[in-house]
Amino acid sequence: DFNERCAQCSEVNWGLTDGGRYYCRSCHNVTERTREVINTDFMTNSRVQTISKGLRKREKNDGGCEWYICEGFQLVLKKQAEALEALGVCPLMKDEILCNFWRCYLQKSKQAYCNRPAGETVKTLSVCESSTDVDSESDRPSVLHLLSLSESEGDLQTDCSFASSMSKVSASTSVYSGSVDGSLYLMKSQKEKLRMTMPMTLSFCYMALLWLREPITLSELLRFVAEGHIPYLNVFQHFPEKMKLCGLDLKIFCVESWPVYEEVHNKMLELAAFLDLPRFPDITDSCFLHPDMLCIKYLMEANLPDELHNWTCRVVKKIGIGEVDFLTLVPGNKSTRKVKYDILAAAVIVVVLKLLFLLDDHYEWLLSDFAEERNKNNKEGGLYFEFKKWYEVVKHSLDVEQKKWDEEKAKYMWRCEKPLFYSVKNKSKVLKRRQMVVNLQNQFGKLSSSVRGAEKPNPSSFQLSWSEENTDGSCFHGHSLKGILQEKCGLLTAMNPDYWLCTVKLCNEKQCGHLAHYREVEFPQSYHFVLRLFSFLLRIQPSYIHDEVCMIEHKLFNKKIYKKLKYNTVLRK
Repeated sequence: DFNERCAQCSEVNWGLTDGGRYYCRSCHNVTERTREVINTDFMTNSRVQTISKGLRKREKNDGGCEWYICEGFQLVLKKQAEALEALGVCPLMKDEILCNFWRCYLQKSKQAYCNRPAGETVKTLSVCESSTDVDSESDRPSVLHLLSLSESEGDLQTDCSFASSMSKVSASTSVYSGSVDGSLYLMKSQKEKLRMTMPMTLSFCYMALLWLREPITLSELLRFVAEGHIPYLNVFQHFPEKMKLCGLDLKIFCVESWPVYEEVHNKMLELAAFLDLPRFPDITDSCFLHPDMLCIKYLMEANLPDELHNWTCRVVKKIGIGEVDFLTLVPGNKSTRKVKYDILAAAVIVVVLKLLFLLDDHYEWLLSDFAEERNKNNKEGGLYFEFKKWYEVVKHSLDVEQKKWDEEKAKYMWRCEKPLFYSVKNKSKVLKRRQMVVNLQNQFGKLSSSVRGAEKPNPSSFQLSWSEENTDGSCFHGHSLKGILQEKCGLLTAMNPDYWLCTVKLCNEKQCGHLAHYREVEFPQSYHFVLRLFSFLLRIQPSYIHDEVCMIEHKLFNKKIYKKLKYNTVLRK
């Protein structure tokens, strides 16, 4: 019912603030005109005192309300949980598992669900119960009315007395921030009470997925984030308009890099220990995260023969990495090794390929020539696995997908559609500049008749797909390993009696973060190609897989390595 043009940008695109005033959605200009209220519905037992003087002051200035950093992170977790739920994750994750983890974190970090010590001055992010709220209960969080992560965005409210005192402290500082505690939040030490960051939101999600034993690995979670299926980059655009994001808030919520596997995994372990969580549900052989199950998935995606799964199961059983106690996470237990399920399964496959094909840039090609000759003279119908042909087919697909992924990363627009500003002074300049950019983009788009990009494809657990129905022979799932195996004492063993170790002595992981150092020039090209394949599938560095390969080798050949080291020590003496 308000059709006048905006005095600042001449657009007719009006919205209503919480105070009933009209504001322009294009340039965020707030007018003095208010909307006439015809009917007003009142709710019984409504708490009027949540509207404080501080809230009215912020409403008068910029149409926003007072909000806290932990409220922003709660919205981020809510959006991520909803995205995972849309991908098929159990609905219990958001409202029961993740919500309880978040409540426990707020209490442990003294941000909510806690009592404020008497006489404490307001200079930290210690959120506590208001003494003026006579109707409040001792167990109610003072900053967040946290009942469930599924509550509407409009239900986020702040405690009036504490908000007023915090706003005075925030106003007295010279640093500009849209939130009440943005400047104080950044003043905290990184290690103090495990301060919340954007990568930690993914750590929360992965911890909840691991608790439910959902069929999503950490590498898949990060890939869904990179592909835009899970909100992470520029997620603050989904904040309600009354939560003004500016100044120091951008340093907290504005992400300009992709999440790193190691950082998210380590933070998840720290979180689990910080929250004093009990032993996680057991990872049994029927769980998706068990190495035997994950090996099936990665063998299919890597286009390798199905018969290799028998060998991966033998390796897993031989070194005991399929045991429940080894796979199940026990927070705070430093004696147990923290398992990276996806990397472990990929490393098992690499070790099996080394056992059968050696991967020394010589033996695998001899076996491939032998299999090629057998296939030419084979009239039975079953094909022998040719490593050379597999290498050519997979390398072609890998190069195409890698190039496509690199182009998508290069074209990614890091700047969000919502204009951002770090101070009040340059707010109008940023808004005008943003409007000018949008207008120019629209004009050039009309001149060039450019078509908008196609919608993102639906997320899939498989990045490389191979069908046995193809007549070009590009699928190797049903190929046989008979050409490289021999029967010995009733068991099939590899014809290859040799094996080369990636490293004889493991490095101290606590000092450098790696069990072994990986340099491409020091290893055969076949080995590097296999690492490159799985590093692309998991979207991690090859060195992480190389570490797990070294760990498995030392478990598998522990006695032989010990004898060799002892022999070398005797020779030196």
